[in-house]
Amino acid sequence: MPQSLVQNYIHICFSTKARLPLIHDSIQNELFAYLGGICKKLESQPLIVGGTNDHVHLLVNLSRKMALMDLIEKLKTHSSKWIKLKDPKFSNFYWQHGYGGFSVNPQQVDRVVAYIQNQRAHHRKASFQEEYRMILRRYSIDFDERFLWD
Repeated sequence: MPQSLVQNYIHICFSTKARLPLIHDSIQNELFAYLGGICKKLESQPLIVGGTNDHVHLLVNLSRKMALMDLIEKLKTHSSKWIKLKDPKFSNFYWQHGYGGFSVNPQQVDRVVAYIQNQRAHHRKASFQEEYRMILRRYSIDFDERFLWD
């Protein structure tokens, strides 16, 4: 086959350090756009970026040239530096060490987009921890609660 064709939709989720509410409303949209811009530069098309004050969700079509762990590292490193330079009140901004990355069936992309769009409403009923556990269970991922949070 003369060309490499890949379609790899990934739902990415990670939180602020200790799930502190550090993503203020005043910066959310800019941060989401910045994260999307990083994805584009790395040839991983963002379909949607969203979240709340303590975590973010991204749905991306991961580039065939990019390992997921490299994309996450660049997202966290560059966005953390950017937000700290944005305003001195963000000088203590940090992301958690880990992340979740979940493959998405192309037929489920619209459903995941809607889920990310409705984060505010969803989190009126459930915390990030509850949401993350639910996603892990949905994907049948074994986890040890002692090592899930930092």
